[in-house]
Amino acid sequence: MSARSIRFDTGPLGHGTEFRAPLRVLSAWKAEDVAPLLAEMESWRRAGYWLAGHVAYEAGYALTPKLADAMPAERSGPLLQFGVFDAPQAPSQHSVMLPFTLGATVPLWSQDEYRARFDQVRDYIAAGDIYQANLTFPFKTELYGTPEALYAALLLHQPVRYGAYVDLGGPVILSRSPELFFRCDASGSLTARPMKGTAPRGATAEGDTAQAAWLQSSEKNRAENLMIVDLLRNDLGRIARIGSVAVPQLFEIETYATLHQMTSTVTAELREGVTLPELIEALFPCGSITGAPKIRAMQILAELEAGPRGVYCGSIGWIAPDGAMEFNVAIRTLTCHEDGTVRFDVGGGIVYDSTAEAEYDEALLKARFVDIAPQPQAAE
Repeated sequence: MSARSIRFDTGPLGHGTEFRAPLRVLSAWKAEDVAPLLAEMESWRRAGYWLAGHVAYEAGYALTPKLADAMPAERSGPLLQFGVFDAPQAPSQHSVMLPFTLGATVPLWSQDEYRARFDQVRDYIAAGDIYQANLTFPFKTELYGTPEALYAALLLHQPVRYGAYVDLGGPVILSRSPELFFRCDASGSLTARPMKGTAPRGATAEGDTAQAAWLQSSEKNRAENLMIVDLLRNDLGRIARIGSVAVPQLFEIETYATLHQMTSTVTAELREGVTLPELIEALFPCGSITGAPKIRAMQILAELEAGPRGVYCGSIGWIAPDGAMEFNVAIRTLTCHEDGTVRFDVGGGIVYDSTAEAEYDEALLKARFVDIAPQPQAAE
């Protein structure tokens, strides 16, 4: 991949899409710049250009007046960053896979530290402040090699539909997200696929089938999933034609390299005249990584997590000149720094009958997306 490029595992071309050599890179570092930059992006789109980039989780604070005080004083990345491009292209091909090594994956919260924050979330649920909160915490590792080499290996060993490689200058972002935030076609048909509910893969084919069946029938996971479906229905309703919001699919099971996930589908028809800033303000961030009610959950999480999520739990996506667009939920997403440090976060939804031990174990399971075997070898 060329410098300053963005690649989507699927994207608008369907079988891998790359955006190369941006004409401009648009960035918003301050809260007050987020809405104006979204409006500028809309202007570029109307002028016939494509856009691709990412939105940090904290951009949601900038778009919601009640959350303005939650903005962290210190952040290391932009709230919003998109390249402006003439057109997407087929991904560049590489004849060899470059060697790399990943160091040990280290959680930056111990189980005791997680439990203390978990207990606070549960207290808020018991007090009636919220029904669910998606508590997350950071991990780190070291990359000896290039982000491009790591992406190529992840692409091979951890296939997902909404993965991406983002290099717009600064840290390189690698996303292995299986979750669609929303898709909008040129006619205004919207689709969201919130993901909530996790089970590990089984050790045998029979055990794996049993794990998927258990997840499919789990009342706890169904209840958590339905909470987020209702939240997404409400968010989509803010920008949808009256009566157009529907839930055609509930509690589907999707299977990935290390786990099974429960997803549902919510659809709507975009109301005529809705602008890009209005659309993002209504939907962002995705309710599957906040909790419910969304604003109160985000306030509580800002207090307990005590640090920015950055691109993690934000979104990576593209926008076409005709108004079509697609954004992921940036879970299972790595930020690769120039010194080799790699940071990522994991988390999960907490409800009243959750246990700290099970939730911490689930987080460790989700972190296994960086476990790649076999590692790519250098060419002879």
